[in-house]
Amino acid sequence: MRSLESSEVQGERAIPFLKWAGGKRWLVDKYRDLFVLDFDRYVEPFLGSGAVFFSLAPERSIISDSNRDLIDSYKAIRSDWKGVYVLLEMHHELHCKEYYYEVRSSQPKTLVEKAARFIYLNRTCWNGLYRVNLNGDFNVPIGSKKNVILESDDFEVISERLRGSEIVCSDFESVIDRCGDGDFLFIDPPYTVKHNCNGFVKYNEDLFSWGDQIRLRNSVAEARDRGAKVIVTNAAHDSIKELYQGLGDLQPFSRNSSISGRSDRRGVYEELVIKCI
Repeated sequence: MRSLESSEVQGERAIPFLKWAGGKRWLVDKYRDLFVLDFDRYVEPFLGSGAVFFSLAPERSIISDSNRDLIDSYKAIRSDWKGVYVLLEMHHELHCKEYYYEVRSSQPKTLVEKAARFIYLNRTCWNGLYRVNLNGDFNVPIGSKKNVILESDDFEVISERLRGSEIVCSDFESVIDRCGDGDFLFIDPPYTVKHNCNGFVKYNEDLFSWGDQIRLRNSVAEARDRGAKVIVTNAAHDSIKELYQGLGDLQPFSRNSSISGRSDRRGVYEELVIKCI
């Protein structure tokens, strides 16, 4: 059986290599007791930066996301982390405004080249945001960060942590449908609500609709009934509370937000954690 406590004796902790909107580093750091539980296999169908995955360091896992570029980056680091790092060093040396837009418009062919491009853009674009246009082209402008290579980088450790993972590019439902007794599901979907407000939640509606929220809730209920332990994070909104009422323990947690480009829209916000344990 596996728990957060047992992960801390496995050696050096792997630090997430991506900045991701809605990432859960804050949840792991501030509410570590939430993840003290036993399980045989860890499953995360909305992987993003993988903050919870890397903190738990599970021996067996299914990690998944519908973002092909993201998943390809994880696969590349697992199979050839040195190749990815060499290309990142090159991006680091060449980084400037003109070079950023040249790389942004490029279409690399190999898995390693795709991963290096993805990580480079993530670290140098505005606020680490991932956004594509209607043609599927990444279109986030350059940001203020200039460092492509970070002191926290240890792709060898990350590669090792990924050895026991099945890495899947998939819709969440097919992954959750595989889960049952002995599995721990951590589910952190894009935050959308029944009646969207302005800001990031509204932007997510294009990625993850209210219909998807209902489909997710039903998948979670079925996995729980099969014996899986499930923790879901979501918007602390009345429509979400109503959707998950009776399914598990609903707890509000506070977080800081810095995703907005305007300082007056940054601050402390509540998120909802649904525990089906």
